[in-house]
Amino acid sequence: MFLTVAETGSFSAASRVLNRAQSVVSYTIANLEAQLEMPLFERSGARQPKLTDAGRAMLEDARRILGDLQVMRARVKSLKEGLEAEVSAAISVMVPSQAVVDVLREFRDMFPSVSLNLNVGELGMVMDLVLSGKATIGIGGAVLRQDDSVVTERIGHSFMLPVAARNHPLAAFERPLMLGDVREEVQLVVTDASGLTKGRDFNVLSYKTWRVSDIATKHQLIKAGLGWGGLPASLIRDDLVSGALVHLDLEAYEQGEYGIYSMRRLANPPGPAAAWMIDAFRTRLSACPNQADFHARIAELHEPGMPLAAE
Repeated sequence: MFLTVAETGSFSAASRVLNRAQSVVSYTIANLEAQLEMPLFERSGARQPKLTDAGRAMLEDARRILGDLQVMRARVKSLKEGLEAEVSAAISVMVPSQAVVDVLREFRDMFPSVSLNLNVGELGMVMDLVLSGKATIGIGGAVLRQDDSVVTERIGHSFMLPVAARNHPLAAFERPLMLGDVREEVQLVVTDASGLTKGRDFNVLSYKTWRVSDIATKHQLIKAGLGWGGLPASLIRDDLVSGALVHLDLEAYEQGEYGIYSMRRLANPPGPAAAWMIDAFRTRLSACPNQADFHARIAELHEPGMPLAAE
């Protein structure tokens, strides 16, 4: 309650967050102050309680103690529980689909009695589901907000490539594209339903944008020649090999590799099945090619006589 009052700025706001009566919050804080034998908040003459010097000094101690309690509760939970009845996983579209299929096939064979609840989505959805407790684990391509209650670990990498259909005007350029070349062309952009990236755009370079709800729709519209945009390299590998999509040589588009992370709440450690799933994804994703290797493989498959089947 002390931390919640300090973070929300008032007893009434803390009571709403904690779903407790304001009188209970006030009594608990007063009781804590009596036990510590020092005031934590200044109340007289102020509309909202303000931390005293002692209260500010105690704030970091309180956060540390709460973190230790979460670790202890998590350890007890893992000792008491055996194999999960269900694993709820949230997976980013940036995770190569073949890796997802391989891991889930092995998961089915390893844990036939464990049910699976799977959500696949874009941008902040993975972290949002983990934070809300709707997903036990998340496998995602971006840590969009630092939160001490979430444990993250880098387990692989991915990258986006700017592409257009082979009949799109941008695909006809026989030179590297300049920013001015793409400004007036429609760029397809995925909107983040989670709200964690509200007000932030990533690699949006065109003045004209079409915003869509999911990466699958974006993929189909780009293939149809309705615009250009960035897509996960693993998703469009076959399209690049067949020539349905063309990689745009656009320096202004950030194409660097970025991490794929496993995510889980500190207070909700994964059971045996979920922990196995994280390790399995780590094994698969650690073998993913970097950009140079990816482009080299695409070039090899374009050579005459080379098979175009997926690896």
